Parts: sequence; C-alpha cells; structure tokens
Amino acid sequence: MSVFLGTHENRFDAKGRVSIPAGFRSVLKSQQKEGDALVILRPSHTLPCIEAWPAVAFARLTEPLDRLDMFSDEHDDLAAAIYADAYPMDPDREGRLILPDFLREHAGLQASGTAAFMGVGRIFQIWEPEAARLRRAEARQKSRRVTIPAAPQTSQRED
Repeated sequence: MSVFLGTHENRFDAKGRVSIPAGFRSVLKSQQKEGDALVILRPSHTLPCIEAWPAVAFARLTEPLDRLDMFSDEHDDLAAAIYADAYPMDPDREGRLILPDFLREHAGLQASGTAAFMGVGRIFQIWEPEAARLRRAEARQKSRRVTIPAAPQTSQRED
C-alpha cells in the first residue's frame, strides 16, 4: 500500500489554483477506482488544516456510521460532520485544484500565496506553511512520549 510522505510547498497561481505534489498524485491515482473522485477534501476535526483522502480511505472512515441507528442524533451528528463539509475533487490536467473558500478559511489559507502539503500516511493534509512547520515541531516533541503497545503474543503449545 502506498502512503503519503514528506512535506511539499506549492504556490497558488493567479486563478487560485494549487498543484497537488506529483508524488501525492501518484499515490492517489494508484488507489483510485473508476467512477470515484481522485481526492476528497474535508476540514480536520481537530487541526487547522484540510484533510485530503483517497476515496477508498474515505469510505473506510465512514464505515462506523453503519453501526449506528440511522435515526439517532449520534448518527446525524457524525454524518453531518463527515459528509456535509466533504468535497470530492478531480484536479485539472496539471494536477491543480481550486480549494473551496470554506476549506481555505479553515486552514488559514485565504491570504497565503503558498500551501504546505504534508503527508501523514494514508492521507495528506494541506496547511498554511508556517502552521505546518509548527505542527511538525509539535508532533516531533509529543511523539517522544508515545509508547506503542507490543503486538499481542499468541501462545503456541508443543505436544
């Protein structure tokens, strides 16, 4: 499985378009299924950035909704949070997108001449460049305290 790696800065052109980095486009295209948009953009729940999801990964994100009562408040709230601000996008031939104003505002990109594309594994994020630099520094600092539990051991009996 291909993942999104690195941080890349690209400029907005005079028409407000910004290019998805070529390596990121390759990962998106490798995961794209016929009929799906190349990428789905949505505001992050917790960070001032735009999340960019391959359609197949976005479908996995939404699977837990099926376990909720579709007439419950929890389902309605989660569905609105996930779907209402999600934008399926296909870039032009040069890999450029016009980011919806709502998403540019969420990420603080209204006045910015550049955007930072930050790979975070199965998705990538689009940031205002200085905010991206600060986020990476914060993540490096916080990650020093993270301990990943060991995989569960299976006992094997010898007879």
